[in-house]
Amino acid sequence: MKDTTKTAAQVRREFERKGVAIAAWARDHKVSRSLVYEILAGRKKCHRGQSHKIAVLLGLKKGEIVERTDAVNDAERRAA
Repeated sequence: MKDTTKTAAQVRREFERKGVAIAAWARDHKVSRSLVYEILAGRKKCHRGQSHKIAVLLGLKKGEIVERTDAVNDAERRAA
C-alpha cells in the first residue's frame, strides 16, 4: 500500500499553489493558527488533541479524528 502522507514542505507548497493562507485554513477548520504553524515547523509531535487533529487534516499523518462529547469531558473532570 502506498504511503499517502505529506511532508510539511509539501503542505506549505500546496497552500501556496492554491493561494490559501494558513491562517484562513486554520479559521475554516476551527483550529489554532499558531498550532498549525508550530506543526508545520516541526515543533509539535501531534500525538493527541488538537495537534493530532490538525496533522490528520493536513495529511501529515494517518489517523482518526474523534470528537469528544461533553459527557466524556465532564466525567474526566469529575474523576480528576
